[in-house]
Amino acid sequence: MNIVMSIELASILFSAAMIAGVVDSIAGGGGLITVPVLLSIGLSPAQALATNKLQAVGGSFSASLYFLSRGLVKLQDLKLAIMLSFLSSAMGTLLVQTIDPYLLTYLIPFLLIGIACYFMFAPNIGDEDSQQRISMLLFSCSAAILIGFYDGFLGPGTGSFFTLAFVSLLGYSLTRATAHAKVLNCTTNVASLLFFILGGKMVWSVGGIMIIGQFLGARLGSALVFVNGKKIIRPMIVVVSLTVTIKLLCDRYGLSFF
Repeated sequence: MNIVMSIELASILFSAAMIAGVVDSIAGGGGLITVPVLLSIGLSPAQALATNKLQAVGGSFSASLYFLSRGLVKLQDLKLAIMLSFLSSAMGTLLVQTIDPYLLTYLIPFLLIGIACYFMFAPNIGDEDSQQRISMLLFSCSAAILIGFYDGFLGPGTGSFFTLAFVSLLGYSLTRATAHAKVLNCTTNVASLLFFILGGKMVWSVGGIMIIGQFLGARLGSALVFVNGKKIIRPMIVVVSLTVTIKLLCDRYGLSFF
């Protein structure tokens, strides 16, 4: 479809993407802001999801660059996890086009509630680096693959799932976990984006404006993570997890969320 881009529409798209970029870089869930905006301007669901993935790549890439520049992430340590999460996300994106993700839409809200409870009722979790429970090799061959596949297949809450995995399995602090989660989330976003582009559903004029907003918003959110760490990450993860849960349940039962 052709979108007539006015200054007013461009401002709305840019602002929504920038706010989503801040939220996404801290805890994930920025799509809760951007996807309804994309649908409201007349994009089909397929176009909205494809265009949203484009601007999400801009945000996750921006956040990843920031965390890398601050020394919170070493790409060498994540090499295998990046490769496996990319491949599994690509497989998830291909599979979701052939089957109904009914079971996941039923299960994911309960998993997200579990994440929210985990961070609410374990106040010392993630404050500092703690004991590592599994090796990075095992993490890459399990959590990175599973969460990467989930992001390609469905997506909501991916950032929170990655953060929880880094905290609970590798013993990372919340700040380090968020930084590493964003790098893997960027990887899975890129894998999904490639297949959306091949599907021809991208609305480039809209995505081009939003990717700039996402990039700037993600840089701001990443700086907040670096400065404030656990003070901002923990409550944001709880809020995002519960919000995504409500959104999924509303969609599941045909209720209005916005």
